Amino acid sequence: MGSGGKCIIVCALGLTAVCAFAGNSLNAFNPGKIWPDNNGQHINAHGGGILFHDNVYYWFGQHMVQGKAGNTAQVGVSVYSSTDLYNWKDEGIALRVSDDPKSDIAKGCIIERPKVIYNAKTKTFVMWFHHELPGHGYRSARSGIAIADKPAGPYTFVGSFRPNAGHWPQNATSEQKDPLSIEKAAAEKDNFSGGFSEKHKAFNILGAHMKNGQMARDMALFVDDDGRGYHIYSSEHNSTLHIALLTDDYLDHTGSYVRVFPLRWMEAPAIFKRKGKYYLIASDCTGWSPNAARSAVADSMFGPWKELGNPCAGSSKNGDLGPEVTFGGQSTYVFPVKNKDDAYIAMFDLWRPKNAIDGRYAWLPVTFDEEGFKIKWRSNWNLSFFDENHGQGNSSKQSAAGDVLMPAPEK
Repeated sequence: MGSGGKCIIVCALGLTAVCAFAGNSLNAFNPGKIWPDNNGQHINAHGGGILFHDNVYYWFGQHMVQGKAGNTAQVGVSVYSSTDLYNWKDEGIALRVSDDPKSDIAKGCIIERPKVIYNAKTKTFVMWFHHELPGHGYRSARSGIAIADKPAGPYTFVGSFRPNAGHWPQNATSEQKDPLSIEKAAAEKDNFSGGFSEKHKAFNILGAHMKNGQMARDMALFVDDDGRGYHIYSSEHNSTLHIALLTDDYLDHTGSYVRVFPLRWMEAPAIFKRKGKYYLIASDCTGWSPNAARSAVADSMFGPWKELGNPCAGSSKNGDLGPEVTFGGQSTYVFPVKNKDDAYIAMFDLWRPKNAIDGRYAWLPVTFDEEGFKIKWRSNWNLSFFDENHGQGNSSKQSAAGDVLMPAPEK
């Protein structure tokens, strides 16, 4: 057959594939692969989170563009909707960056890890995100807020700030509150960075930022069964997590918060609740490069928290993509599956900073045992997994598919 015939067949197959994707025919998760939306385009919602409202799932995430510029906000926050978690409809841009160069969310600012929660009292959808001012790199370390009266928006930017200015955490020490310690740290605070070292043990970075608010980068939101909202964020130059209680309208902090895992250098936090216990998944701080995930458990949001170790498991057949580097991904969210017993899905981003728009996703089932929770790689799976395993995570019930590792990312 001549090359012309081959071209016709290839084009026809490509058209068929796009039509199939546009026809919402997906019935499984394929971690690490292109995930087409209803238009046949790869879903563009990175660092995202899920909102479930009126029997519809909404997936919010960073809208990336091609090249390294995609790592900054050139468009805004995307939103997609779904009723089955496999097939997603592009609902457009939930929060758009501003064309006004003087705006805090002008094009080129940084908007990362957007999360949306619904406030039943005010009937308002509230979005929080990690925000960096245009041209400031990662020095601003703020939390941004936007609101809407519909789940898909459009969202109106309210403002951004550093959390809990003037408020001490519940577990602050007398040494941290010492005026001389605060004065010294404030003068030297820009020298505190770069991972753990012995000198950091004595450095009062918390006190240094007390006046103007604590730094807040990678973040998550969590709404408890009693309706209380919490903001979880990497603070103190990413050295320590903060868990902060939100006001009743979810638009500010109450001033009540705790420091968690001081000097453990955690980012990418996500918290979920199961059978009265609170679980955390997070990562080390290694920029865009993957590392071993971390996990923890507590009986209350304010702790005490007990670190459990890396929840990822499986046979590491490729040193670059095994559980020791979270299969090449980084945590962003964990959510329960409605109408499934004891079913949770962990969301991971497979970043591609050289071409941000090509970042992939890995959604994997969470299982549980007496030691905590586990996340095992699966190259292809669907929601029937939870019916077969009942969410209990008995490792003997997991199929060999859990040992299959993702192929190396394309450069």
